Amino acid sequence: MRAVPWRYDLPASLVVFLVALPLCVGVAVASGVPAELGLVTGIVGGLVVGALPGSSLQVSGPAAGLTVLVYEAVQEFGAGALGILVLATGLLQLAMGALRLGRWFRAMSASVVHGMLAGIGLTLLFGQLYALADRKAPATGPEKIAGLPALLRDAATGAAAPAAVGVGIATLLLLVLWTYLPPRVARAVPAPLAAVGIAAAVTAVADLPVARVRVSGLLDVVALPDRDALGALAGAAGLGTILAFTLIASAETLFSAAAVDRMHHGPRTDYDRELTAQGVGNTLCGLLGALPMTAVIVRSAANVQAGARTKTSRTLHGAWLLLFTALLPGALGLIPLTALAAVLVHAGAKLVPVRRIAGLCREHRGEAVVLGVTAVAIITTDLFEGVLIGIGLAVVKSAWQTSHLQIAVEEAPAHEGDGVLRVRLSGNATFLRLPRLLDALERLPADRPVELDRSGLRHLDHACTVALASWAAQHRARSTAPLAVEPPLPTVV
Repeated sequence: MRAVPWRYDLPASLVVFLVALPLCVGVAVASGVPAELGLVTGIVGGLVVGALPGSSLQVSGPAAGLTVLVYEAVQEFGAGALGILVLATGLLQLAMGALRLGRWFRAMSASVVHGMLAGIGLTLLFGQLYALADRKAPATGPEKIAGLPALLRDAATGAAAPAAVGVGIATLLLLVLWTYLPPRVARAVPAPLAAVGIAAAVTAVADLPVARVRVSGLLDVVALPDRDALGALAGAAGLGTILAFTLIASAETLFSAAAVDRMHHGPRTDYDRELTAQGVGNTLCGLLGALPMTAVIVRSAANVQAGARTKTSRTLHGAWLLLFTALLPGALGLIPLTALAAVLVHAGAKLVPVRRIAGLCREHRGEAVVLGVTAVAIITTDLFEGVLIGIGLAVVKSAWQTSHLQIAVEEAPAHEGDGVLRVRLSGNATFLRLPRLLDALERLPADRPVELDRSGLRHLDHACTVALASWAAQHRARSTAPLAVEPPLPTVV
């Protein structure tokens, strides 16, 4: 058995714990459930998923990317139904892992995934701006955007809880400026922990009138799914939520795994095993009534950068979360909600791939359109519909690009025949290009010999084969000039 490199994994586990603690609490509060449920998911992600095979260094827990969808599910079905939805998600992931479907998630369009993250990030950002000012956010994305001018006006004039706004803005500025500190300081204390800790200390010392996290024990919030919660599975909305949970959680996990694999030289991720491990984790979280989990790139990157060598570091981070919750639960009650909102505003902004969008606009504008449409669709509709719209657009774009067809009409050299028109076809002849192909052929004069050269075609689908055969028959019937097709068309059935 391979020895555990404790001098690397132990300090790395502490770093991941310090990064995960404020994020677990913040994601839970933003999702509309008790803060402890976020910690339960983080504990399961560390102690259970962290010990399972799949990826060796990526870390699982509640993710900002699912916050919007979880909040909507809680509002629609109630907090009691969350467990059954997460349980069904875990079972579906287990089935997908058993069927070895994990590797197929790598076939997802990168533009759709980044558009999904951008849409989630912007929705999270817009919603948490209201929480930062101690206001309740509107229900829909367009309403949140429309209400921002009034929110900013109230914040500037002091009409929107000045103490909460001040603490929130100060926390956000600290998060942004933390990376500019000397590397030794910035790496020693993670920015989210430092920002939330300082905000909690200032709020407590100054006794500011700011709402704080409500605290209870883990055993008080953990609850097995009851029979009444099964009603969430009966309708299309509940099934759509489960599919959305599964798609987003699995895609984010496996794309995170690909990113983490590029950050270290250790064992590569087994995608099917990792999907199975996530299924085990979500099944357990569902039984406990906790938040859904994914592998989280922020914690995973912190784990790698802290020097972790084995999965021990991520397992230990779960143990630290459990010990903290058991021994110091009252410390959570000191955290101001506006500070957590600032952490999530910062996390939401980081989900928007600004550099990637700029690069796509310069080099691949079609991919940039897919990314933008996916993000806007998520903001204006919901996560599941937005992703489906993005996937549909990506499929249409790919079909259009792969059906690119070049049609060249030219005079043949004199030694090959007087007045011969040569039509060269190259690329992919599919039904999408059929109108353009027939327009070009039907404009050919009937009194001149024609040579149709289709040797440059990489693909000729059935619709184009039928159309070419029909055109060739009609051309020969109305013309006395010869027509040659090379290579000859296959027999049309």
